[in-house]
Amino acid sequence: MNVSIGADAHLALDLALTIRHDGHGGVADDLATAEGLTAWVRERPETGAQGVEADDTDLAAVRDVRAAVRALFARAVRPGEPSPADAARLMPVRDAVERLNSRAALAPTVPVLSWTEGADPVVRQEPTDGDAELTATLARAAIAFLASPDRQRLRACHAPRCVRYFLKDHPRQEWCKPSCGNRARVARHHERHKKTA
Repeated sequence: MNVSIGADAHLALDLALTIRHDGHGGVADDLATAEGLTAWVRERPETGAQGVEADDTDLAAVRDVRAAVRALFARAVRPGEPSPADAARLMPVRDAVERLNSRAALAPTVPVLSWTEGADPVVRQEPTDGDAELTATLARAAIAFLASPDRQRLRACHAPRCVRYFLKDHPRQEWCKPSCGNRARVARHHERHKKTA
């Protein structure tokens, strides 16, 4: 049962997942440098910022939005635990909401109606000047996702060494991907045998 997600949910999750397990027991940050941000943006046409050459100011602004997103993701998964990468350093919810709202306000938009034959009308917000400010786009995507029903499916993966958030596609899904489920089962197996030894 692979449930599709909207563009806003996809972009918000992609931003949150720039903090990930590094494969060696630690945490990697895909947005550690301005070059990393440039590469990340260029892989995501939905940001509307493919031509951007990020600098340290852009990097700080996007990382600030990401911190707010991850803080609100931690709140959204309650009563479950947040990602282990966030647990000790979460931004207060009030600050996270304020930061997303202030960033979202940076790009004025207008509603644009599309209505193709045989389909319902669709309204989307487009930047008034045709070029969205990156942090505004990211903040608006996060706000739209957090206000959507998809938020109810958001979970933090608690497999050993995993720091990802994911959308639960199946009622029995506990992990973000099969490899995390395998690691969790192996860890439980070792823990049981350690107790009996």
